Amino acid sequence: MKKIYVEGEINNVRVGMCRISLSDTIVETDSGKIVKKNNPVVIYDTSGPYGDSTYKADFPEALPRIRKSWYSHRKDIVLKSGNKSDIAEKSSFCAKAGKCITQMYYAKKRMITPEMEYVAIRENQQIEALGLKSYITPDFVRKEIAAGRAVIPANVNHLELEPMIIGSRFLVKINSNICTGKFFTKNDVEKIRINCCLGADTLMDISRTESSAATRECLVRNSPVPVGTPPLYHALAKVGGKVADLSWEHYRSALVEQLEQGVDFISVHAAMKRKHLAIVSHRLTGIVSHAGKILAEWMDVHEEENFLNAHFMEICEIACTYDTVISLGSGLRPGSIYDANDEAQLAELAEMRELIETAWKYCVQVMVEGPGHIPMNKVEPYMKEYRYICKGVPFFSPGMVTSDLAVGHEHIAAAIGGAQMAWYGASLIGGLKSQTGITNVERMQTDLLSYKIAAHSADLAKGHPGAQVRDNAFSKAKQENRKKDWIKLSLGHICRL
Repeated sequence: MKKIYVEGEINNVRVGMCRISLSDTIVETDSGKIVKKNNPVVIYDTSGPYGDSTYKADFPEALPRIRKSWYSHRKDIVLKSGNKSDIAEKSSFCAKAGKCITQMYYAKKRMITPEMEYVAIRENQQIEALGLKSYITPDFVRKEIAAGRAVIPANVNHLELEPMIIGSRFLVKINSNICTGKFFTKNDVEKIRINCCLGADTLMDISRTESSAATRECLVRNSPVPVGTPPLYHALAKVGGKVADLSWEHYRSALVEQLEQGVDFISVHAAMKRKHLAIVSHRLTGIVSHAGKILAEWMDVHEEENFLNAHFMEICEIACTYDTVISLGSGLRPGSIYDANDEAQLAELAEMRELIETAWKYCVQVMVEGPGHIPMNKVEPYMKEYRYICKGVPFFSPGMVTSDLAVGHEHIAAAIGGAQMAWYGASLIGGLKSQTGITNVERMQTDLLSYKIAAHSADLAKGHPGAQVRDNAFSKAKQENRKKDWIKLSLGHICRL
């Protein structure tokens, strides 16, 4: 397996992928051996520089800032002063006053950004070289973003990012949850590296303590994939974990700080409202979402509406300034099979339409989250409701399971559910548990492999261009007993750990 780079034709982009070289097919005949060449298989690669044998990581130095040159000629962004960190030179960009810099804005203006061309090349995995056709062109990417059916999480301050796309017409992506402590260590970099090499498309930092600015800075600077957060956790940590002391001002401060550092997508639980709290009392397991519990307690104490809902337009204005994707969190997701698709869950889902329309007014990219614990027979009805209410925006299904009983084997239940969700339209799956402490490579590999199988199964079912190329090559190698080839082609093979 070898890292290769494909040059763009419209913009100055250089897209990293992985090429699997295959051995020849030897056919024995009466007249001797006939040698037939097998084409190499190019696959989607999330490892970033970590998967390149020529790259030498040097903690705590940041990854190469591949997007920096894309902004050199931009007239719609400004560079904030006083942004030197202890880790690396950091440019803090934001939109110039009166300007919109989101991918959706450019898409509506019929502009193909470097990010759009990058993901189009990346999604196709060089299948044109095999004589196959693909509908995924840079302009197709642009149209999907303009329509709100896809998002590219790419904060203008995450210059180390290799752009990727989330949407039902594209490859199903995998999220991995991680936690960081007060201090960022070499072990944290190793966690990022292993996650990316194992196939994580996004990293969600769900730390519940107030990490230092340097810690989050390091996380973003060392991640070639989009980084997401729930800013609510950071805001709560700012007030010492006292929910009653939480305010919009604390949340806004945490949000701006994170977006200036380059966080690419934020989980915002703005669809959960005060009127929903009475409905939840009929549940078997109540509110299980950590963010949902925080907001429920806050609304009870203050006897006011969810401040995330009340200030959602301001959140959109801030997200627009940095081109950060808003992921509408599910604060009322069910925590048991018994509560699946109940009144509370569907009531929260119904509130998301207005929030989506508000985000679109600001040309902010948006996706939605759900659904928690859900049996297989309720997946299709739920996704049908989502498609109707949420107008086809990308769906993020973090860690849903199809049974409450899979203790110790939740990744299996989550993979079963994830495959079904992706088949019915989910674009991003995974994120069952957070990773803390010393890196457990075996556990990380088991979890991510489960999601990779689920995602690829859905890609095959959806007929994604080139999805079956790898399967065909694997089956041919298996039939011809080319063991080294079929091992390299399997989903469990790791490029570089």
